[in-house]
Formats: sequence, structure tokens, C-alpha cells
Amino acid sequence: MPSPEVLERFIARVEENKHAEAIEEFYAPGASMRENHKAPHVGRAKLVARERALLAQVRAVRSKCIRPAFVNGDRVVIRWTFDFDWLDGRATRMEELAYQRWEGDRIVEEQFFYDPAQLAS
Repeated sequence: MPSPEVLERFIARVEENKHAEAIEEFYAPGASMRENHKAPHVGRAKLVARERALLAQVRAVRSKCIRPAFVNGDRVVIRWTFDFDWLDGRATRMEELAYQRWEGDRIVEEQFFYDPAQLAS
């Protein structure tokens, strides 16, 4: 279970739009991440590389935690909004729920739930 201070640092890092850095700092080396019901991606290095590749396609991103974040033992649920300004001129607003399992102060599993129709804009 993450301490309240660690969880707040994690949320702050994402809200600073330091997404890849948040993965490096708060995810376990063997962490897994999956979107909706797709196959998970495994390994912190792979997760960081995927995040950096995504961010290379955007001019700007604005990330916000919609509080409260819910904590129950080693499980955390965070509601996020992300506003992306893509290099090609498109803009996308995404809202998602992140369902996480923590071991101590590290995320070991994360699954995002969102409506894929949001990506059609």
C-alpha cells in the first residue's frame, strides 16, 4: 500500500506532465500496464519507452487528477483527464480510470479503463 505522501507525489508528477519520469520513479521493474482489456505491456523500461514515444507525438499535454483518489489496501483508483494537443493539429480530451495494485511504494500492475471513442477526435 502506498503511503499518502508517496501517492500525492505520484499524482503531482503526472500533473506536472512528467509521465515517463513518473513511471521511472514509481513503477516496479517488472510492472505491467494495460489499456481496457488489451494484452498488458510488461517491464518498466518498456513502459517508459512507450510513454516517451507517445509524448513525442504531442505539442502539449495537460494532466489532471479528479479527486478523490481511492485507496483500499494495495489497490488505488485514480480518475484522470488528459488534454492532448497533437503535432498534426488535432486536440483530444481523454478521461480514464486507472486501477492500480501497489507493493509498498511501487506500482506493480495498472489497468486503464476509458471509452476508445474518445480517440476518434
